[in-house]
Amino acid sequence: MWMKWIAMIGVLIIVCLGFAAIYGSYSWQLNTDNLRAKLINGRQTIKPQIYEQKEIEGLPDPVQRFFRTVLKDGQAIVAVVKLSQQGQFNLNETEAKWNPFTATQLVMTQRLGFDWDARIQMAPGVNAFVHDTYLLGEGNLHASLLGLFTVAKIHSTPEANQGELLRFFAETTWYPTALLPSQGVRWEAIDDTSARATLTDAATTVSLVFQFNAEGTIATCRAEARYRDKLTAMPWVGRFWEYSVRNGMLIPLEGEVGWEYPEGTRLYFKGRTTEIHYEFAS
Repeated sequence: MWMKWIAMIGVLIIVCLGFAAIYGSYSWQLNTDNLRAKLINGRQTIKPQIYEQKEIEGLPDPVQRFFRTVLKDGQAIVAVVKLSQQGQFNLNETEAKWNPFTATQLVMTQRLGFDWDARIQMAPGVNAFVHDTYLLGEGNLHASLLGLFTVAKIHSTPEANQGELLRFFAETTWYPTALLPSQGVRWEAIDDTSARATLTDAATTVSLVFQFNAEGTIATCRAEARYRDKLTAMPWVGRFWEYSVRNGMLIPLEGEVGWEYPEGTRLYFKGRTTEIHYEFAS
């Protein structure tokens, strides 16, 4: 008899967890839809609408080579990006413990912003839901177990704003027209293979050093200091490879990101873009 009751309780718990997971996913999707509607509603007119090579005259030599490599004269300026990713995420501060993830992302280039909506598998059937967002000048992070139980939430601190704008800036490798001077980016020469780019949005200004490879594409980017939390800023680096042409633009399909410690780089993201779609200025 007791075994029967225990089995029934076990089944009831499983059913309840199933309903909780369904409700959590539904509630999270409503939040995603709301965030992305705000991104779309903040969309602004982009000018110019077409890239012309004369725009890059006078830029540092490696930057000119980069634009000539990844863009063709007459390329339409990217306005919206919709992409899907899969890969691994390391949530552990001290060890390499990788969890698989899938994600979708919506990016607006004017007014610039993005929403990254990820599912990180913590255990079979148990996902952490994550929104990493830059919206109307504000950086936000919301992580929730099953979409129901918040485990982390950061909203619009100066440190979060800086960190999320840096993320947008690094990911322009997927939408390289956003790196053009006409789109607000300032370039400074460093040497034959690297240059510093600076971007300002609202009250936040960020800079990245882009390193270019022999083919002319971006190999790495590095921020001297990105905030991990309100008190700690560290060097932050990204690496990109497997370039492929999408809608006339040469973009990387794989990348990894990590924090730079004195003893070396500790990665926390390894991902591949599985789908990418663009809307262009018109």
